[in-house]
Amino acid sequence: MDISTPLPLLGGINPATFMKRYWHKKPLLVRQAIPGFRPLLARAALFELAAQDDVESRLVAMERKRGKEAWRLQHGPFARRDLPPLKQPAWTLLVQGVDLHVDAAHALMNQFRFVPDARLDDLMISYASDGGGVGPHYDSYDVFLLQAQGRRRWRIGRRYDTTLRDDVPVKILANFVPEQEFVLEPGDMLYLPHRYAHDGVAVGGDCMTYSIGFRSPAAGELAQEMLQRLAEDAVEDVGDERYRDPRQAAVATPAAIPSTLQDFARQALQDALRDPLVLTRALGEHLTEPKSSVWFEPGEAGHVAAGVVLDRRTRMMYDAHHIFINGESYRAAGHDATLMRRLADQRRLDAKELARASEAARELLQSWCATGWAHGL
Repeated sequence: MDISTPLPLLGGINPATFMKRYWHKKPLLVRQAIPGFRPLLARAALFELAAQDDVESRLVAMERKRGKEAWRLQHGPFARRDLPPLKQPAWTLLVQGVDLHVDAAHALMNQFRFVPDARLDDLMISYASDGGGVGPHYDSYDVFLLQAQGRRRWRIGRRYDTTLRDDVPVKILANFVPEQEFVLEPGDMLYLPHRYAHDGVAVGGDCMTYSIGFRSPAAGELAQEMLQRLAEDAVEDVGDERYRDPRQAAVATPAAIPSTLQDFARQALQDALRDPLVLTRALGEHLTEPKSSVWFEPGEAGHVAAGVVLDRRTRMMYDAHHIFINGESYRAAGHDATLMRRLADQRRLDAKELARASEAARELLQSWCATGWAHGL
């Protein structure tokens, strides 16, 4: 992607300027970001997705009782009979990870790859009847809100009280005071930085909004994931040398931990981190780990000479020393490394590019095709 070329998707702003002026900083409203945009899948197809066991979905409904809002939250899967009638107001169906199941949704999400893949998460579709929404809230991640069908009124605000209502099953701000308001039509898009409060309500019903969301890992969670990966390799990397204490004297305080054992444990941990690449390898493996609901159907190894394309569910990244794909890592250098990085960036290689690959690289690509991670053209 040429990050210096203006994009209609960003209102004529080029990606480099958008990331500098707006990303993580302030909202951007783009009228007709995708002119003439139509839903990528029909309402019935979306409902069918919500009925699948491997698709994360939620139903949020609101009704007024004695002048007060009463909210209800349910988790899928949902059979069609589990969903409210279309004419019933104020309900919303949220379907996560549509990009994992629909090629067109995956292609749409790829238009936002001016942000690193390590941050790009998924495409969620929100279907709402008239008045449907999830209440005023804020997210811990950045989001692009693309209107696909119908109309939705958005109210947004940067300054707000973070107090949440304690009488509802969804995270709703107790004291939300909007600063701006927009009504989005199909093709319009609103970008919101992380922690920017917003409230979207369907106007007139039969409303679909596509949310392109981004990963924002918490430091503690990231440390936990990386430590778990390091622990899996610790025995192999550190060895099985036993602690010895031939000079240990008799003690009058047996519950005290010997300082020599503390030193031994500290050295074991330092040995586990001795390889300067161990942390970057653990990070890359974690970032490319497929979600728990993702599974691949084995394919034919075949012959990849005509070209290869990554499966839409495959996550592939790289750093200066490794290629990462679906939670696995490979040391890479030379021309094959350049080729694999191009595959990660472009998500496909043509016959001309593959002709320069080594036999080992072609065999690796064929093995990925056999596991369903990639497909021959």
